[in-house]
Order: sequence, then C-alpha cells, then structure tokens
Amino acid sequence: MLSTKLHEALCAQINAEFWSAYLYLSMALDAEAKGLKGVANWFHVQFQEEQAHARILINYVISRDARVDLRPIEAVRTEWTSPLEMFADTLAHERKVTEMINNLAAIAREDNDFASQNTLVWFVNEQVEEESNARDMIAAFDAVEGNKFGLYMLDKELASRTYVAPSPLASAE
Repeated sequence: MLSTKLHEALCAQINAEFWSAYLYLSMALDAEAKGLKGVANWFHVQFQEEQAHARILINYVISRDARVDLRPIEAVRTEWTSPLEMFADTLAHERKVTEMINNLAAIAREDNDFASQNTLVWFVNEQVEEESNARDMIAAFDAVEGNKFGLYMLDKELASRTYVAPSPLASAE
C-alpha cells in the first residue's frame, strides 16, 4: 500500500510527465513552423516518451491498488528563437524533473517502500539519460550556430530518431 504522501507525489509526477509531453509537443510544433522537420521529429519522439513515462507511473499506482488522480495540465511556452534555445530549455526542464524523481525516491525510502524504490530506480536512470541527451543536443547546435549547412545536416540527422517503448511499458503489455 502506498503512503498518502507517496501517492500524492506519484500523482503529481504523472501530471508533470503529461506537462512534459505537452511542452515537447509545443517545441515540435514550433520547429515544424520554422521548417525544421528533424528537430520537430526529435521533439515528437520526446513527446511520446513522456507520455510513456506517465503511463508507467499510472500502471504502477494502479498495481498498488491506488487511484490515479489526474490534474489539469498548465499551459506551456509556444515559441523559441532557435533549436539551441529549445534544447537549453529542455535541459533546464529535465533537471527539474530529476529533482522530482529524486524526491519520489526519497519518500519511498522514508516509507521503507521497497517496491516503489525499485520502480523508481528506472526513472532515476532515465533522468541521467534525458539530461545527457539534452546536453549532447546543446553541444551539437552550439557547434553549428550560424552555419546554415551545419544546421541543415543536423536537422536531417535528427529526422532519423525513432520512438522505442521503454522496457517497463513494453513488459506490461
């Protein structure tokens, strides 16, 4: 059984994952409007990943015989000056998500809730990857800043990114 504190924090995290998805969809749409199809693709994949993260948490809460309380999703920003700015915002956002995941893990540890601790290890590791990916994209876009051909080539490369269902979700279906 989930403690009240952990249950509320998990529901807040589900909301945060959907907000993240909404943010990345907004970035994808802005990139599309600017003719950056590869950047748009990268963020569309990110949008799918965040929805999957929410689904993993939803499945977990339900498996613990608790109810998922969905909350309204706040508005997100809709325009950025460049892909570099998008990825800088992505890194800042992922760092906030990392704090939230770490907070969930701390609550689970306080509760001696070993099942929740085990589930959250996947999210802790996922956040390391999310921050690393954002830093890599910042470095790539920083390297081509002002170089239209470099931007064109990087955009084409990002068009090849595909969505892969995360292992906790793939094993649940």
